[in-house]
Amino acid sequence: MTTRSCPCGLPEAYENCCGRFHAGAAAAPTAEALMRSRYSAFVRRDAGYLLRTWHPRTRPARLDLDPRMRWTGLEILGTTEGSAFHSTGTVTFRASYRGGSLHERSRFERVDGAWVYVDGEFLDRD
Repeated sequence: MTTRSCPCGLPEAYENCCGRFHAGAAAAPTAEALMRSRYSAFVRRDAGYLLRTWHPRTRPARLDLDPRMRWTGLEILGTTEGSAFHSTGTVTFRASYRGGSLHERSRFERVDGAWVYVDGEFLDRD
């Protein structure tokens, strides 16, 4: 990842990739795009975006992000549904951080036409 590339792992500049979602200039068009943008929000410690893109039914009242956490990479392992033609979807991923990784299958739904994160199932931990 270069300093200008997006933390989500796609080769685009942050501003043209997840940055536009974080700024509110566009909404993530798929569950995978939302997953990638949420990972980038964790990297950038953007708790506001994470809360805005969390399903109202499962969203915590607040989110305290650990300033010592250093995310180092995202690998999308699989998706089911989650396109413009679906109302639900899942994304299975591995997010690496200094000292380990997180392997999760996240569930997403559309609320008022926008993709939101519902919850996730940890598959294993390193």
